[in-house]
Formats: sequence, C-alpha cells, structure tokens
Amino acid sequence: MISTIIHSKSKRFLIYCFAFLFGVALVSILDIQVDLYYLYVSLFISIFFLMLFWKKDGGRVLSFCFLAIILGILRYQLAFPLFSNDVSKYNGKEMELVGYISAEPDVRMDGVRYVISINNKQLTKNNKKDTQSLSGRVYVKSGLYPRYSYGDRVTLGCDLQAPEPVEDFAYDKYLARSGVFSVCAGAKMDKIGSGGGNGLFRGILSLKEAVAARISTLWHEPYASFIAGLLYGYRGGLGQLNELFSRTGVTHIVAISGYNITLIATLLITFCLHLYIPRKKAFWIVVCGIIVFLIFAGLSASVVRAGIMGILVLIAKQMGRSSRIGNVLVFTAVIMTLQNPFVLIYDAGFQLSFLSTVGLVYLAPKIESWFSRVPKVLGLQESVVATLSATFITLPLILFQFGRLSLVSLPVNMLILWIIPFIMMLGFFAVVVSLVFLPLAHILSWIAWGGMMYIVSIVRWFADLSFAAVDMRVPVWGMSIMYVFLAWFILRKKSSTPRDNSYLTA
Repeated sequence: MISTIIHSKSKRFLIYCFAFLFGVALVSILDIQVDLYYLYVSLFISIFFLMLFWKKDGGRVLSFCFLAIILGILRYQLAFPLFSNDVSKYNGKEMELVGYISAEPDVRMDGVRYVISINNKQLTKNNKKDTQSLSGRVYVKSGLYPRYSYGDRVTLGCDLQAPEPVEDFAYDKYLARSGVFSVCAGAKMDKIGSGGGNGLFRGILSLKEAVAARISTLWHEPYASFIAGLLYGYRGGLGQLNELFSRTGVTHIVAISGYNITLIATLLITFCLHLYIPRKKAFWIVVCGIIVFLIFAGLSASVVRAGIMGILVLIAKQMGRSSRIGNVLVFTAVIMTLQNPFVLIYDAGFQLSFLSTVGLVYLAPKIESWFSRVPKVLGLQESVVATLSATFITLPLILFQFGRLSLVSLPVNMLILWIIPFIMMLGFFAVVVSLVFLPLAHILSWIAWGGMMYIVSIVRWFADLSFAAVDMRVPVWGMSIMYVFLAWFILRKKSSTPRDNSYLTA
C-alpha cells in the first residue's frame, strides 16, 4: 500500500517535471517574449484554481501542471536581461568598459574567445562620463597573443553589438547559454590586473593548466590533445582529427561521459576506504570530487548532465533507495533547465548526451536479444548494443542539427570502443606517475600512444572511404516522425527495469 502511494506520487512528480520542461521548450521554440505582468497574473490564476480544486484529484493535478508550465515560461523570460544597467542595453554604441575574464578562455586555431563580466563603476560613451554602474557579460574574439587567463582584469574598448542568428544557427541563443547578450566588435583589450572571479575556480583552472603542461611533455600533438579529450573533454588541438572523428561518427569518444564520472567516483571511494574514512564523510568527499572535476572539464552541458546524474544516484544510494534512471534523467534535465533554460533547446551537446542515455537505458534492452550470437569477448556484444542504441536514438537529432550521416559509424565504434577505457586509465596514471617518477610515466605514455595510434589508424582508413559519410538534413517534422516511431518501438511492450548503474556507460 505504502509503495503504491510512493509510486503514484513519483509518477505525478514526473508529470509536473515534464510540464515544466514543456513550458520552457514551448517558449524557446516559439522564441517569443512574454510580458512578466501576464505571467504573474497567470501564476495567480493557477494558484487560485489549485486552491479551488484541491480536494478533487484530477483538478489538482491539472492545476499543478498548468502552474508548472507557467513557471517554465517564467524561468525562460527571467533568463534575459531585465535591468537598465545591463551592458546589453547599450548594444549599438561605442563603449569603454572594465571587467574581468569570467570563464575559461576558449582557445582555437584562429584565436581565443573570452567571456568578460563587466563591473564598471564609471564608464565612458561618446566622450561623456556616466557614473552609472554596469553589469552583464560580453563576448570577445581576440588573437592568440597576448594570452589572458581566467580572473584577469581588463579594459575593453569596442562597438557593442547584439548577437544575431547566422543562417540556421541560433548564434544569439548559443551565447545566451553563457549569459552573454552583447558581442564586442573590434575589441581593444588591455590587462590592468588579476584576481577577479572565484578563487576556487582560479585554483582548479591553474591545476588544469599544470595537467595540460604535463600531458604536453608525455605526448606530442595531436595525441596530447587526444588524451586530454579522453580525460577531460578538451578538443582544442585535435585539428584534422576533429573532421575524421565527425566523418566516422566517433566524436563522442572525446566528450565527457558517465564513464569519466565513474572513474573519478571509484578512485575517490577506493582512496577513502584505504584511509578508513566513514561512509557519510566519504560520500561528501566523492560529491566534492565530482564537482571539482566538472569545473576542471569546463562545465559544458553534457559534462554537467553526467555529473548531476552521478551525484543523484549517489544520493539515492546514500539514502538507501534504488534510483530509477528515468526519474534521475528527467530530474537532471529540470535542474539544468532551472539553472540555464537555454540548454534545453539550444544546446546540442546536452540534447545528444541526454538522448544517448535514454537509448542506453530504454532502447538497448529492446535490441539486446538481436545480438545474442555476437561473442562477448572483450565486451564486443555490449559494444555493439550500446553503439546501435545510442546511434539510433541520436540519429534524427544529428540529421536535423548537423545534416551528416556516417555510414561507417557502427564498425568503427565496434573496433575502437573496447580499448578506450584502457587508454584512459593508462593516460590518467601516466600523468599522476609523472609527478613522482618521469621514466615510468614515459613508459605508460608510450603504451597509451600505441592505443591512440590504433584508433587513429582505424578512423583514418574508414574516413578515406568515399561512402564513409553522406550529407543529408531532415526538417523538424521529419525528426519528429522518427522520434514518434522510436517512442512507439520502446513503449510497445514492457521493458525490464534498467540497472541502477546504467547511466555509467552513457
């Protein structure tokens, strides 16, 4: 009886979560600005109906759903600049600004991209002084040198412009994910100090720079960037490999996944056990370790998704409850959308990561029996099932977003996925050992390099095939039809309950 009540409440909570996500998705897709006055009136009306139908089960559920939808729309609207002192209110004007670099610099082949938080106490515009304090963020494209770091305080002279969509790419919403609503064109930037931003964040990024330097001593490019991508999702120095990975459908191998979170959690748990740290204290150490790793890896949407899911599963186990992966996945989406509503529709990385997990949890059990004759040696059967389930579930979105279909993705993934965990472990221990005994670290790095050479050779061979990839883009209605079919296939018969740790392979 109690379990039935709990299950019923869990289902209703999921319904409300979906209603909230629907509200955010609706206003994001329509791309409309709703006056906050009307939203507050709608909130009042929904609360009124909730009180009116509180004793009626159906009316109470509908009222809660309406309230959740309104809250989703409200959260999206509140993500835009609301105050007159936001720097975006000066778009279209020439400005002199003061601020600090508030995000990890995005280093690319053609330059560096900076996000700068403005904190002017006095600003200059059109040769006139204005004592109004400014806030907000601006996006700056700069050359490779001079190079600036997180926390550096800078002066900035430029023409502020509002970011605009570029063809089919919502560039303005892409920047909005980082709280940026202004682009600094023709920027002239000078460093005037340091120490801005969060001290902990600065320390973690300094550690990341030290790790990157250590990786550069153990491997040459592009293999240094390759191992950095495997360990913490770095893609800056891959060069031509990025195109080869895309053509063969294996870009996911240099993206942070649940496996990285599992690796961090396992190492920390082992460390705590050997030090006889009590379970409750060990739990907080592991959670803090995961959070530090998320910052270390850059806090992209897919990274945060993996981290939040890992933490939620740990919390469920700490409380002695089995964690249903579907519930955790939806709750993770709600948490991330509450923090940043733009990721739901405008972050392809989050969408692909989310869908891959759905495929591994719900689609893989459906097709597992099809491959019962595939040998299980070296995890071949599991690799085939995981690759196909993730490919099928993400294919409609990939065709809609990127317009490319890799015809060799399955054999390439089958040939390389089995060795990825070994390379990651070797790379991790090589970096750690290099701090103590460099010759042994070089030996480990050579073995890892051999594994990466194997992967690159496979990828290059398949990428050179004329039929490796075809360009084809589907419209939004085509993507919708594909997902309706996939949903029907998954729901047409009852699936076995997914394991608690299914997310770890995502």
